[in-house]
Amino acid sequence: MIKVASIQMCSGTQPERNVQTMERLVREAAAAGATYVQTPEMTGALQRDRAIFSTILREQENDIIACRAGELAAELGIYLHVGSTAIARGDGKIANRGLLFDPKGRLATTYDKIHMFDVDLDNGESWRESSAYTPGKDARVIDLGFARLGFAICYDVRFPALFRAEAVAGAEILTVPAAFTRQTGEAHWHVLLRARAIENGAFVIAAAQGGLHEDGRETYGHSLIIDPWGRILAEGPEAGEAVILAELDISASRAARARIPNLKNARDFNLDMLPALAKGGLTA
Repeated sequence: MIKVASIQMCSGTQPERNVQTMERLVREAAAAGATYVQTPEMTGALQRDRAIFSTILREQENDIIACRAGELAAELGIYLHVGSTAIARGDGKIANRGLLFDPKGRLATTYDKIHMFDVDLDNGESWRESSAYTPGKDARVIDLGFARLGFAICYDVRFPALFRAEAVAGAEILTVPAAFTRQTGEAHWHVLLRARAIENGAFVIAAAQGGLHEDGRETYGHSLIIDPWGRILAEGPEAGEAVILAELDISASRAARARIPNLKNARDFNLDMLPALAKGGLTA
C-alpha cells in the first residue's frame, strides 16, 4: 500500500506566489501521510501574454519551482512530482516539463509534453501550444520500487497509444497532471481518464488546475485519483485549491490485468482500405 496525493491549484502569473502555494499544499499532503505527491500542469505560472511570460522563464537549474521542489522532497522524504512547469531550453525554446524528485531531493527523471494543444474551440477559445513550446519525443516509465510510473501531461490523454506503450512497459500508475479548459473538461475529463485506467489496468493520478486564473483563462479542476477498474477513489472540487488523497494497493493493477488481460491479448492486424461503393450497389 502507498498513500498518494493529487494537488489542485489555481496558478497565477507570478512564480514567486505559486511556489508558496505549492509548498503549503505539498506540506499538507505530506503531513497527511502521502509519500508520492503530484502537482498540476504549469504549476509555476499560467500567463497568456507571451512577452511577459518570456521574462519569467528560467533554465531548469535556476527555475524557482524546480529548485524548491527538490528541497521539499528531501526535507519531507517524499517523491514530489511537479506535474509540469515552463522551462527555458538551452536552444532558446521552451519545454512544458514534468519533474520527479526522489525522497533525497535528487531529480529522478523529467518528461516533456509530447502532444501540443493546437485547437479552436466552438466557444471562441483558440490555443496554439506549438507556437510557444517544443514537443517532447520520449515516453517515460520509471521503477520507484513500490510501483512503475508512466508519464503524460494534459492533452496527451487524448492519445491512448502513449498510455498503452507505458502500460506494456510495466507502468502500474499513469500520471496526467493537467490544466484542462472548462469546456473540454466538462465534456471529456472524467471519461478520458477513466478510459485510460480501464483499458490499461492501471491507476491514474491527475492533478489539475481549477478556477478562474489571473490571465483570464478558466480551468476545469476536478483533480482525480482512479483505480485500475475505473473507479474514482478521490476527486477535487470544481475550482480552487485542494489536496486529495488515496491509498493504492499496487497489486490491484495486476489483478485487473489478470481479470481482463487485454494487454496480453492484443494482436497485430492489417488494415484494408476498400474502394468506394459504386452507385446502385457493390463494386465488382
